[in-house]
Amino acid sequence: MTLSLDYATLSDVGRVRRNNEDSAYAGPHLLLLADGMGGAAAGEVASSAAVQVIRRLDTAEIGGEDMIEALAGAVHRANERLSELVEEDPEREGMGSTVTALMFDGKQLGLAHLGDSRAYRMRDGVLYQLSHDHTFVQSLVDEGRISQEEAFTHPHRNLILRVLDGRPDSDPDLEILDVQAGDRLMLCSDGLPDYVSDEVISASMASGTPDSVVVELITHALEAGSNDNVTCVVADVVETEPASGVQPQLVGAAAELAQGSTGRGEPTVALRTGGHGHGGGGHGAALDPEELRYAPRPPKRFPWLRRIAVLVIVLGLIGGGGWFAYSWTQKQYYVGTDGDYVAIFKGVEADLPGLNLSKVYERQSLQVDKLPTYSREQVEGNIQADNLAGARSIVAELQQTAAECAAKTKPTPTPTPKPSTPPVSKPPVSKPPVTTPVVHPSTTPTSPGSTTTPGSPDDCDGVR
Repeated sequence: MTLSLDYATLSDVGRVRRNNEDSAYAGPHLLLLADGMGGAAAGEVASSAAVQVIRRLDTAEIGGEDMIEALAGAVHRANERLSELVEEDPEREGMGSTVTALMFDGKQLGLAHLGDSRAYRMRDGVLYQLSHDHTFVQSLVDEGRISQEEAFTHPHRNLILRVLDGRPDSDPDLEILDVQAGDRLMLCSDGLPDYVSDEVISASMASGTPDSVVVELITHALEAGSNDNVTCVVADVVETEPASGVQPQLVGAAAELAQGSTGRGEPTVALRTGGHGHGGGGHGAALDPEELRYAPRPPKRFPWLRRIAVLVIVLGLIGGGGWFAYSWTQKQYYVGTDGDYVAIFKGVEADLPGLNLSKVYERQSLQVDKLPTYSREQVEGNIQADNLAGARSIVAELQQTAAECAAKTKPTPTPTPKPSTPPVSKPPVSKPPVTTPVVHPSTTPTSPGSTTTPGSPDDCDGVR
C-alpha cells in the first residue's frame, strides 16, 4: 500500500514584528520549515536560502535509508549557501536559521532537525514530539535541573544552541521514522509552542482538515500574545492518491523574496523576551529579539586566522615571559671561583642545556687557596649578593680574612748566636795553661723563648 500526503501551510508575521523571518514549504514528498534569526542581520534571508536549497529534495526518486544521506547533504549545502551570502554582504554576519524537515517516500519518514522549531506526529489521538529542541532550557530539562513545566515559562527558553549559521559544525539530528495511514504531521516555528500548550495544540490537531488546523493553531498563538512570527505546516498521511492539481506550497519569507519583496518595511529593533508577556514592537523597542536569540553564536569565519592569532598571542606571552625572566637573572650577582681565583659573577647559576645564565663580571687577584677552609667552601659554593656593591663588599671581607690569616701564619726568624771571644795568652805560670774550647754558633744552645713556632689558629686552618 502506497501512502500519500494531504498538506497545508500558513505563515503569519504576528502582531508585533514588522517582517516575517519564517519560511516554509510543503510538497508531496517534503515538509520543511525554517525560522530565520539575526534581526537586522537578515534572518529572512537565512530562512529563505535554507528552504530554497533543501526543497529540491521534494522528489519521488529518493527513498529508504537514502533519505538520511540526502537530508544531510541538503542541510550541508544550505549551510554553505549561508556562508556565501555573508561573504557577499558582510552586513549579514550573524544571521542564521533553524531547519526542520520531514522527507516522505510513501512508506516512512526521514527527519532532519537543527534548532528549536518543532516536528510533531499525532497518532490515535496522542500527540508526540518528533524533534528535540537545541536550546539552553531543553538542556536543563535533559539534565533534570528543571521540569518541562518550568521550561515553558523560563526567562531564557528562547536561547538557541545549534542552528544553521554557515559554521562548519552545523550538523542536524537525523532519523528514520515509521509512518502509517491516519497519522497527522505538523511542523511549526517556536512562535507557536512558546505560547500555546501541548494540550491546546493536541486539541486543535485532533479534528478538522489540514487547512483548518493551520489557521486554528496560528489563531491560538496570536490570541496567547505571541510576539513572534508564527508558521505551521500540517499534513495528513492518507491511503488515497493526492488530488490532481495540488501544487507545492511556499510561504513566509521564502515566498516574499521569490516575488521580489522583502516584506520588511521599516527595519525594527525590538527585544524578544519570550513567555506570554507583551513585547514592545515597532520603532519604540531597544533590541531585536532575534539578535538577542542568536547573538551568542555568530558564524566563525576564517577559523585558521583565529588559530594563527591565538598562536601568535601565546608565543608572544611565552617569549615575553622568557625575556622578563632572563632580564631578571642579568641583574643578579654572586661571588664564586674562576679557576684558582675569586671572581664576581653576573647572573644566576643554572644547569640548563644550551643556555648559560651567568658570566664572570670581575676577576679578583685573591687566590682561593689563601682563604681558610670555611671561607673557601663558601666561595666554591657561591655566595649570593643583593647587587654589585654587595658582591664587592663580600670580596673585600674575603681579602681582609686572607690578609689576617697570612699575618698569623708568617714564621718568626730565629736569632743568630754571637761567636765567643778567643782566649788571651798570659805569661807562663807555674800552672799548666788552660785552653777554653771554642764554641761554634751551630752548637750554641739558645735561651728559652728565643724561637717562635708558626701558629695555626682555628679560624685560619687550611690556608696554603
